[in-house]
Amino acid sequence: MKLFQQLLVAPAALGLLASGANAADLNINGVSDYAASADQVTSVTQFSDVYPTDWAYQALANLVETYGCVAGYPNGTFRGNRAMTRYEAAALLSACLDRVTEVTDELKRLLKEFETELAILKGRVDGLEAKVGELEATQFSTTTKLKGVTNWLFGGVHFTDDDQGVQERAAQGAAQFSYNLALNLETSFTGEDLLYTRLRAGNVDQFGPYNGGIFGQEYATNTFTDLTVNRLYYSFPVGDFTITGGPVVRQDDMLPVWPSAYPSDMTYDFFTYAGAPAAYPLTLGGGAGITYTNDNWTFSTSYVSNNANLSNPDPDTAGSGGVGTDAAGGLSTTQIAYAGDNWGVAGVATFASEEIGGTLGLANATTEAVRVMALDNSSNFGLSAWWMPEEAGIIPSVSGGFGVSYLDDASTGVDIDYELYSWYLGFEWDDVFTDGNSLGVSFGQPTWVGKVSGDGNTNAEDTPGYAWELFYKFQVTDNITVTPAVHWLTKPYSNDPANDNVDAFSGLIKTTFKF
Repeated sequence: MKLFQQLLVAPAALGLLASGANAADLNINGVSDYAASADQVTSVTQFSDVYPTDWAYQALANLVETYGCVAGYPNGTFRGNRAMTRYEAAALLSACLDRVTEVTDELKRLLKEFETELAILKGRVDGLEAKVGELEATQFSTTTKLKGVTNWLFGGVHFTDDDQGVQERAAQGAAQFSYNLALNLETSFTGEDLLYTRLRAGNVDQFGPYNGGIFGQEYATNTFTDLTVNRLYYSFPVGDFTITGGPVVRQDDMLPVWPSAYPSDMTYDFFTYAGAPAAYPLTLGGGAGITYTNDNWTFSTSYVSNNANLSNPDPDTAGSGGVGTDAAGGLSTTQIAYAGDNWGVAGVATFASEEIGGTLGLANATTEAVRVMALDNSSNFGLSAWWMPEEAGIIPSVSGGFGVSYLDDASTGVDIDYELYSWYLGFEWDDVFTDGNSLGVSFGQPTWVGKVSGDGNTNAEDTPGYAWELFYKFQVTDNITVTPAVHWLTKPYSNDPANDNVDAFSGLIKTTFKF
């Protein structure tokens, strides 16, 4: 029993004393002996009839050794099983009150000595309470956090001359200055679930089959400065499973593992797709997925349709779509992965319908791959792995991956089979020159048509091109980074004869603000 708890029972003890006592009921000598021994007991072990197995042993030890509020008898006994007389209660209370006086005097001296510091602390606490009250009164939501990021992009692309002049690129090299903005609302109702809403706007003009904008940037978008809903989905756990779904959800939102440690700061999008852009096309639409987790192993499967909001199921009608219909832009993805503390590996299988069109090739900067991907249904596979050193040093993290796609094109009435391939390797060093900065370099081959076969086939395989990337991320503050990067593509137009000798070089500076 603590000292203040003893004080709570003091009125009851005083009440016993105030009720009067019959002299015949009291053993005055016994009480005198009890009181006289109070100063002699300094440890509960001095009592010969108190044992560690007694239910009140620890309470007695605290009272004797901490507060000195327990006394025994001169023969070294405590007699804990007998009733206490009112005089004995008075003796016990007197000893405790003496200790209270000592403690009170000591506290008074301490309070006087630290009077100034205590006044300052009280003022700070009062100020914090006022600020907390103001925040509670004006807070956006008790369940929602707002996190924002904006990227400012300055750079350009230079194309070599096209002698045949079919698609002249040499003149398209103006510097671009554009932005991307994402406002992320994270809402939780139970502490384990997540309602995720992303509002997005941007005006980044990116490289495509018929324009010479900056090479595709994974973080960037072009909404023509309009603010749009870019994500809207809900995720919640059920035992070892996690279920995710919504009307605006992206393929990777339903993947438990992104199988790459490269890059820490995204630039050219091909190098962010784990070497298999057709298997990880990041298709956006309405869908749902489920993930099972067992220690470091995860298994997930998901479905998303990029035109799930449309109601016409007829694939021969413009503007058709839906969920699970013949016209749905359906993407089914299954991934199995192992993710340890500093390494992991993942295999993925993605099956896409033809209504998804060229989105499977948008990461490739190759018009031939985009054209082929748009022809028919495809089966796409990827195998990716990564490893990171335990400490920053001369040894970088290593990421790599390989992708293959199979397509059966019957759009012209003649069966033609395509096989497409891609791969990459990425290396990144942390804390280069100073803590927080990093250096990354990667190279690989964006998707190319590696094999064409079938009845009446007149198509030729691609001569694959290569892609290189080099970036250095400056961590200016905890919330601001500046990343210069350069890229080089040897065959950005793949098997297009009119542009077969065109190379492209890109340089940019990306500034990122997080808030």
